[in-house]
Amino acid sequence: MHSPLAPLTVSAEDGKIVALDWGWGRDQEETPLLAEARSWLEAYFDGEAALCQLPLAPYGTPEQQAAWQFMLTIPVGQQVNWREAAHQAGVSPETILSACAENPIPIFIPCHRIDFADCPDYDPDSYPGDEGARDRQFLLDLETLSATPL
Repeated sequence: MHSPLAPLTVSAEDGKIVALDWGWGRDQEETPLLAEARSWLEAYFDGEAALCQLPLAPYGTPEQQAAWQFMLTIPVGQQVNWREAAHQAGVSPETILSACAENPIPIFIPCHRIDFADCPDYDPDSYPGDEGARDRQFLLDLETLSATPL
């Protein structure tokens, strides 16, 4: 699909979303799940951000899985400090860092909502998009506008 960031490709296996990649990916037969994922992304980019309720199956360690599950609970337009996120997810701060950098389903799993402002080991360009820090900031700005009452 086209998006304000770049073309995006969503991949699914066994009825669950497993990846979101920047760029045009392999041809896939559209399924109801992929159509629903595209609709969710279109609404998200139109400023109608909502927590993702789609079935997701990211590949990662059990600790990364715990981090990603926590990220799914962070309200739209809000951020959680990386140390607090680690505490709430029951994982190490290093796991939060790796879970964000290795997130196979960014946007759906909102790793951009983790605040690394005071993290000495964080590389802003490690955000899993074509333009790293710029893509992450775009999503944060979009959500801030979406969460602002009219």
